[in-house]
Amino acid sequence: MKSVTLSTLRDLKARGEKFTCLTSYDATFSHLMAEAGVETILVGDSLGMVVQGHDSTLPVSIADMAYHTAAVARGNGRRALVIADMPFMSCVRLEDALSGAKTLMQAGAQVVKLEGGLWLKETIQHLAHGGIPSCVHMGLTPQSVNVFGGYKVQGRGEEAAERLLAEAIELDRAGAALFVLECVPTAVGKRISESVSAPVIGIGAGPHCDGQVLVLHDMLGMHPGKPARFVKNFLTGNAEGISGAIKAYVSAVKGGTYPAPEHCFE
Repeated sequence: MKSVTLSTLRDLKARGEKFTCLTSYDATFSHLMAEAGVETILVGDSLGMVVQGHDSTLPVSIADMAYHTAAVARGNGRRALVIADMPFMSCVRLEDALSGAKTLMQAGAQVVKLEGGLWLKETIQHLAHGGIPSCVHMGLTPQSVNVFGGYKVQGRGEEAAERLLAEAIELDRAGAALFVLECVPTAVGKRISESVSAPVIGIGAGPHCDGQVLVLHDMLGMHPGKPARFVKNFLTGNAEGISGAIKAYVSAVKGGTYPAPEHCFE
């Protein structure tokens, strides 16, 4: 696979072609993903739960993220676009955001992902001035789970949907390079994807987003308890094992069979 850049993703959006994203935390899985044609790899702070064993993403540090980002970048071999999460409380102060983003970019990230809304506008602009592209994570933002009172669908109701749409448009104008939209009704995911110029990656945001992302361990069925509605296990019954599951995920996203209606919120 040729190196994927932000220009690649914008071209795919313009042509109406879907692209894929998976989380990865090490070199081995990153290599498998690049070989399977996954265009974007997210070094997610979800590592706090699936790797470190915490019950949320909140304990993850910049040092943790830099360590795993470096491992992912080495395994990827500059093929997929590497996005790294800015962890909990790392973007509240502008100086912290700039310092943390610099650390992650120097570790091998090509884009940094920030959770939040319109309050991130100045940070996005400053990052862009410094040559750092940003991906804004909106909707259900796991770092704010205590504010939301749990992992709940966001953007339900006309007022909430309009507010989410307006903020996305404003952040798009401010220079956001990508969006991740999590756990919103399908209609909201469609409106936002059609209203912003930056590519939108959905997770529980319906089939109209420009790309889709899943946590690696979820799509392999490696999760305790009941999976989230948007999760599909691509490993079960796959004769090629993990590599085959990743290829099946890529094929399903690009072919439009995932997410199906049962994975979406209305």
